[in-house]
Amino acid sequence: MKDFIKMTLATIAGLFLFGFVALFMMIAMVGAVSSFGESSPVMPEKGVLTLDMSSIVLAEQSQEETPFAFLSDDISAAPVGIYSAIKAINKAAEDPSVKFIYMKPDAVTGGFAGIEELRSALKDFRTSGKAIVSYMENPTTTGYYLASVSDKIYMTDNIGGMNMFFGLSSQMFFLKDALDRLGINIQLIRHGKYKSAGETFVRNSSSKENMEQNEAMIDSMWESLAGEIAEARGISVSQLNSMLDNLELVLPEDFLEKGLVDELLSRNELEQKLCDLFVAEDIEDVKSISLSDYIKVRSQTDFNAGNKVAVIYANGDIVDGKGKQNVAGERFADIISDVRKDTTVKAVVLRVNSPGGSVMASELIQKELAMLRESVPVIASYGDYAASGGYWISAGCDKIYANATTLTGSIGVFSMIPDFSHTIKDKLHVNITPVNSNRHADMMSLMSPLDPKETAYMQASVEKVYETFTELVAQGRDMTVQEVDAIAQGRVWTGTEALGIGLVDEIGGIQDAIEYAAMSIEGIESIDDVQIAEYPKPLSSIELFMESFGAEASIAGIDIENINKSFGKAYARLPYIIDIK
Repeated sequence: MKDFIKMTLATIAGLFLFGFVALFMMIAMVGAVSSFGESSPVMPEKGVLTLDMSSIVLAEQSQEETPFAFLSDDISAAPVGIYSAIKAINKAAEDPSVKFIYMKPDAVTGGFAGIEELRSALKDFRTSGKAIVSYMENPTTTGYYLASVSDKIYMTDNIGGMNMFFGLSSQMFFLKDALDRLGINIQLIRHGKYKSAGETFVRNSSSKENMEQNEAMIDSMWESLAGEIAEARGISVSQLNSMLDNLELVLPEDFLEKGLVDELLSRNELEQKLCDLFVAEDIEDVKSISLSDYIKVRSQTDFNAGNKVAVIYANGDIVDGKGKQNVAGERFADIISDVRKDTTVKAVVLRVNSPGGSVMASELIQKELAMLRESVPVIASYGDYAASGGYWISAGCDKIYANATTLTGSIGVFSMIPDFSHTIKDKLHVNITPVNSNRHADMMSLMSPLDPKETAYMQASVEKVYETFTELVAQGRDMTVQEVDAIAQGRVWTGTEALGIGLVDEIGGIQDAIEYAAMSIEGIESIDDVQIAEYPKPLSSIELFMESFGAEASIAGIDIENINKSFGKAYARLPYIIDIK
């Protein structure tokens, strides 16, 4: 009967999948036909590079536009890789066709470290002598941070805008009370007093240690951000904090009075400012090109270069298997192996943007990287996160760059096993009687609590993984295990803090890491002398669509057969993802 039900469900799912794929392919073909004949972007003889952050999604790697995009009036573009954006801005600095940059920063999206890297590139752009002007209508914290790099910041004189510039904040959620009501008991086994990944499930408020690291983390990030804003606007950090603490930025006039913007302008007045800067009579004469189009027009790869710098993007959760999304252990081990066998690759940059995940997958990737380092230098570049498993895989790199706001460290281990026995018996009134061949055969059934001996068994496994983790970090960072343990215990550090305790070598972005890797190649005098090869190749829209269904049978994305396989495994993962507006 069970097999019949599974076969029936699989058949229904298969028919649904077939019909949906057919519809998708038809829509994709219609989209291709509808766009046929559209002209490719063209760089005007003289123009303005426009960064409208409402239509730019900063990502680790660039992605092609979805075939569904033509069905919507939404003008949002496909994700733009941070390195592609940086290269384009660098190119624009020396491009005589680009007169200045006009930026609308309000709706900026993307990871905070990526925005930090973009701002750094814009700051370098200004050294070329070309201007950056920004126009804000609905300022946010990250939007204003980005705008603060500009020569001039203009703001709407319309009082209908919404100010969301309040500082940085993160929220912690605790589910113990809700789980108790459902009768679910989460059994947490961990090493590290700061390893708070399981606190969400076993507490109804933060532990002292978790609050301590969160406060230090937010303070460090804000110190970096506020310091750059204050420097750019010629004010003190204390003045900026006072404005925000006392909610003094209510109306556009307040921004002007406090020196955060240079002028309040209507749309028509803004157009006149742009005309004056462009030296044009009419706004129609001010030609512009978007960042996405400029990348298409000006991006060049020297395929004749004999030497390659391979950039391997470890972006997402570290998971077991060969899946094409996230950082799948077997898949990435194969990618690293292929890079190692390519004799034209002379240096590698490992770009890590991962909160961690599976210990087994992390170890698999780390061992492949260790073999790669025997033949070429491997430089790490950290994005928003390089924590837990993300640090595990990169601790042995020859040099580590992190952004000031990167979250890293979290050198700790945990395992969780839920017990649903009370839910089944007390809430659903179902009785279960186990029949075991051995005393602990039903240990991972999720239908009974762990006994003391089983808990000790799990703790021993976690302790061994933690020991391996700290030894690996000690070897990679030239420390003693005792020194690592003192800064480990699962604690999360910002890039600025990590620099001070030896977990990273330098504050810098992906461009700094790539330039360092290129210069480490014998005979190379400029980054222009090498070919940058990116791995893995970004998935196409159709591949992403097909991947979401998976090759193995699943219903609504849930693998019914293997749903409990992750419980009881050891994980090295950051306890949260921070979204800062």
